[in-house]
Amino acid sequence: MTMTGETPSSQRPEPSTQSARRRLWAIIPVIIFLVIAAMLLVRLQGDNPSIVPSPLVGKPTPEFALPGLAGLQIEGTPSPGFSSTDLKKGGDVTLVNVWASWCVPCRQEHPLLMQLAAQRDLKVFGINYKDKPENARRFLGVLGNPYHAVGVDPDGKTAIELGFYGVPETFVVNPKGVIVHKFIGPLTPEAVEKEIVPAIAAARKAG
Repeated sequence: MTMTGETPSSQRPEPSTQSARRRLWAIIPVIIFLVIAAMLLVRLQGDNPSIVPSPLVGKPTPEFALPGLAGLQIEGTPSPGFSSTDLKKGGDVTLVNVWASWCVPCRQEHPLLMQLAAQRDLKVFGINYKDKPENARRFLGVLGNPYHAVGVDPDGKTAIELGFYGVPETFVVNPKGVIVHKFIGPLTPEAVEKEIVPAIAAARKAG
């Protein structure tokens, strides 16, 4: 006979069933959060994952001064590093590329940076992000060095001040030191043609 208030053992959920239900209820909030986050991201980016709103576009480059990459020679002299002030000198449009030797997409975009660096009235500056000097030098030694100067950002502080999302990233800066365009992710031929080159042309015209 079953005593009042007790559930017969034949009607009690199996322990495995109870555990599965608890896990399900635990992950439902996570699933809801991920769905909402994905919807917001799609709405922000539209069809282009490289387009993320940047509050720095249209504003002067934040003040910074980066030391040079130890042991790197550029045109026979040690790389001196660079600062935000250098982006305003000479009347040239500049590209500021954030990169690292451990970044696989950085290798993919590198030939395009080499091509861009060959343009007249354009200087490409590199910010080496959280990298080991010997690995960064090897990277440039094997793939070529497109940079007018390389600054080292070992703790990522400067990248954060630039509104950095992740390596690689490229900024177009006009001759007055104002950021006019930001591209997130590895450069592609299509991105260079449709975004970077027009941004460079507009910056030159405005400058």
